[in-house]
Amino acid sequence: MPCIQLAEDHRCRIFGQPERPAFCGGLQPSEDMCGGSREHAIRWLSELERETAPI
Repeated sequence: MPCIQLAEDHRCRIFGQPERPAFCGGLQPSEDMCGGSREHAIRWLSELERETAPI
């Protein structure tokens, strides 16, 4: 599931705003994360969300 702050053009609606979570600001793209496609990146981020979700 995409972030609720993701606009239709796939840009963050709160980029540069104080309410943007610190985690988002610290997330740096890498080859492991982005891979060669948007689908790869979404799978990687979904797994990260699953691994860090509260129990």
